[in-house]
Amino acid sequence: MFKFSVLTPYLPLLSSAVWVTIKFTIISTFLGFIGGFILALISISKNKLLVPLAKFYISVFRGTPLLVQLMLIYFATPQLTGYTISALEAGVLSFGLNSAAYISEALRGGILSVDKGQWEAAMSLGVPKHRFIMDIILPQAIKNVLPALINESIALLKDSSLVSVIGVADTLRWADLIQAKTFRAFEAFIVAAAVYYAMVMFLTFIGSYVEKKVRVSD
Repeated sequence: MFKFSVLTPYLPLLSSAVWVTIKFTIISTFLGFIGGFILALISISKNKLLVPLAKFYISVFRGTPLLVQLMLIYFATPQLTGYTISALEAGVLSFGLNSAAYISEALRGGILSVDKGQWEAAMSLGVPKHRFIMDIILPQAIKNVLPALINESIALLKDSSLVSVIGVADTLRWADLIQAKTFRAFEAFIVAAAVYYAMVMFLTFIGSYVEKKVRVSD
């Protein structure tokens, strides 16, 4: 009935596909965090020019489907710039930009949740604002929103399967190609699902471990 043995010759390709998924998720998460951090700082600032732009950026990327953003960046970039962007580059860019919008809101909430007395104390002592934010506010904000950041990373890992639609050789793309060659759809996609599940569970375990360490340090 089930013939998982037919997948054996394609397991080396699966390892490569899994590595693409992991690499994609790590880079996209890193870009999303950096972008989200910058957007969060802009959002809490009093700059009358940058604040509306940041809010507009966040509303656009949170208010439109990720798949549409991916397709737009992949197909429109050559048309608008003349640069032939690769599928992996388009995926990393679109996911990084999208993730930045969500992470920025989480970080902004975390920053604003820090006791206002600490801000007032820092200003009265003449502590430079950038040092106060980096050394005191940001570490506390990250602790406060750590679960949200972990959930965003998990969502990014699962949503990374979308890049298969533009030809990125990730885990889902592997399953799609294997089922086309072997006509064994159940075996191919159940293996892909198991791989995604294993990666999500591992990321969840790491997140739980970090959360426990943070709580103990408090």
